[in-house]
Amino acid sequence: MHRTAALVRACRPRQWLKNLLVFAAPATAGALGDPRTLLLCGVAFALFCLAASGTYLLNDVRDAARDREHPRKRYRPVASGDLPAPLALTVGALFVTVAPLASLALGNAHLTLVLVGYVLLTLAYTLWLKDVVVCDLVAVASCHMLRAMAGGIVVGVPLTSWFVIVVALAALLVVVGKREAELRVTAREGDTPIPGTEEGSTAHPTRTALLGYTPAYLSHMRVMASGAMIVTYCLWALEQGGGPQSVFHAVSIVPFIMFVLRYNLLVDRGAGEEPEEIALRDRPLQLALVTLALLVGLGIYL
Repeated sequence: MHRTAALVRACRPRQWLKNLLVFAAPATAGALGDPRTLLLCGVAFALFCLAASGTYLLNDVRDAARDREHPRKRYRPVASGDLPAPLALTVGALFVTVAPLASLALGNAHLTLVLVGYVLLTLAYTLWLKDVVVCDLVAVASCHMLRAMAGGIVVGVPLTSWFVIVVALAALLVVVGKREAELRVTAREGDTPIPGTEEGSTAHPTRTALLGYTPAYLSHMRVMASGAMIVTYCLWALEQGGGPQSVFHAVSIVPFIMFVLRYNLLVDRGAGEEPEEIALRDRPLQLALVTLALLVGLGIYL
């Protein structure tokens, strides 16, 4: 029972929230009213959760030694010894193999290719890209993009340029915010100097890529992604026809901007290291997101 609980924790169920992106493309296309669409999206969601958990297990095995030196990550099941590394490695390899193979049962070769691409990209990130400056940001953001693309592919919904751009910028914003928050935290707790910070600031050595960033650079990237995302969303919302439903799209700009501003504020406060925790705990952010979803939903499904 102890090992089972440790295995469940190592699969990081809270991070499965990211896989809800598979519902995004069908939702914005007005297709979620179809039970078959919901079923297909649910299956794709489950497959991505399985694949993601497998990659988390493999990542924790590789990083176990470095995680033991981190003030928070040392409590991860593999690093703490609650979950034996051979067991985590076996289950992780099984999960990342089964997820793409199981997708073949849906008869959608494109979804299988997306899942294979997701697994290969995450494995490349685990083994190499996570230590390469800028490439680590692009790799994680691309994983979010693959999740969003999978939802459209599994139900045959075309991916519009507006959708792709907004999702890509949102993914970049979240990843950059996470890195910036990590840099702020490690600057206080580590022992390796960080370029661009005040004299005496240090970084913990468990994430090599952090040594290649400065707080100013990541902050500029976050501002760039936020601004571009807001402009793109506004252009989309104001071009949605001339019927009564267009009012809902136009009004949705307000909670969208509030959502972006609130997230940036939280990152500035140092709370962006775990984006899923922000989504689960911050009430103003949740309110803005629910209002946004409601207005967009009314505009689409009316």
